[in-house]
Amino acid sequence: MTMTSALGAKRKPSPQETRFAAFRRRLSGSLVLPGDDDYHSARRVWNGMIDKRPAVIAYCATPGDVVESIAVARETGLSIAVRAGGHNIAGKSLCDDGLVIDLSRMRRVTIDPESLTARAEGGALLADLDIASQAYDLATTTGVNSDTGLVGLTLGGGIGRLGRKHGLSCDNMASAEVVTADGRILKASEDENADLFWALRGGGGNFGVVTEVVYRLHPLGPAVLAGSLIYRWRDARAALRLYAEFAAAAPDEISADAALATLPGGERAVSISAFYAGPLDEAERALEPLRSAIAPLEDRIRAIPYVELQRAGDATFPHGDRFFWKAQFLRSLPDAAIDALIDIYPAAPSIRSLFVLQQVGGAIARAPAEQSAYANRDAAFDAFPVSIWTEPAEDEAHIAWASAAYEAMRSFGTNGVYVNNLGDEGEDRVRSAYGANYRRLAALKREFDPANLFRANQNVRPAG
Repeated sequence: MTMTSALGAKRKPSPQETRFAAFRRRLSGSLVLPGDDDYHSARRVWNGMIDKRPAVIAYCATPGDVVESIAVARETGLSIAVRAGGHNIAGKSLCDDGLVIDLSRMRRVTIDPESLTARAEGGALLADLDIASQAYDLATTTGVNSDTGLVGLTLGGGIGRLGRKHGLSCDNMASAEVVTADGRILKASEDENADLFWALRGGGGNFGVVTEVVYRLHPLGPAVLAGSLIYRWRDARAALRLYAEFAAAAPDEISADAALATLPGGERAVSISAFYAGPLDEAERALEPLRSAIAPLEDRIRAIPYVELQRAGDATFPHGDRFFWKAQFLRSLPDAAIDALIDIYPAAPSIRSLFVLQQVGGAIARAPAEQSAYANRDAAFDAFPVSIWTEPAEDEAHIAWASAAYEAMRSFGTNGVYVNNLGDEGEDRVRSAYGANYRRLAALKREFDPANLFRANQNVRPAG
């Protein structure tokens, strides 16, 4: 940028402009400032409700770029946000008037089929890992939208279709490379910086910028049996009871989710989605009791490439639309909860609105809560109403419905919450994500980030 006055005379750059100019020269990646042509596109994220204006966005190409970015933030007093996929419901990957460390240019994933591991850079998306690992008929637990940032998902836990068989994404983390608040590049594993490794597995972005994760992989695919059964609204109660019973008895290989949804013609419906993490012949036998119990309107369960399954939900959550939800864990789905869902869902203000029940349990629940920072292992379902719309004038109605639906289910909740599904809900809800693990996290925060430099997140405050 040329720094001139209205009369054309050059003006002296401010100290911050001088610092940013030097910062730009040192980066292997690139820098975007508010006056740049691409600034407004660079500050957009998945949720169209998020409208934040950072002071600077650093597209990092190497861990050294991350070190430089943290040094600039410390020198200037700027807060830091870290972005890869930008898929966070609360927009925590951006910050107003701060520095965004963007890892989206660090997306390399390499597979070692001999050791059954994947090495993923900090900006990799779920699709990057899924595609690379499926070239060897391997996979590990990731989420359910392929354009989500892989490492961000993992740092919050990582619930996905393989979780019941192989544990959370963070349970499959073998090691991590992290740049800490003081600019050190550390390796964290069970054998090296073990306390930091414990905190990274579920503690979110509170402890540094993770520039690489090594994941354990498992045999899977390339084809799996998966899909949805769609039930008419008149069968909603019976379908949800079937879902509750089937999920409670399901082996670890089965992951079954449910959603209250609306068909294109406007009719309310219930969808049960099922996935089997194993051979197709076993899958057919395992899912047959679900498929034959109640006659569905549609049976969409079929053999499908795992990579295709992993991106099947992307169209439901397109970039730039407006999203709002409030999540909570449930230990079960009793009849009273089913009745509450059937009462509240018809009031949804849009045919795109959903109420989602995502099954957890299995291998996730068998790990002790103190094994990692991720604490809410005793839940059966993650439950959340989802409002999706496009017009800002409709914000109030959509937020009100989702909030009311959340409240309608609170008496059935565990009081726990999945940190990756948290909005801006305050410190008490952050504590609910970590339960008894919060105290240890706060102590480790004091050790690794005593000034709380990494605070533009679901923040764990350093212990006093």
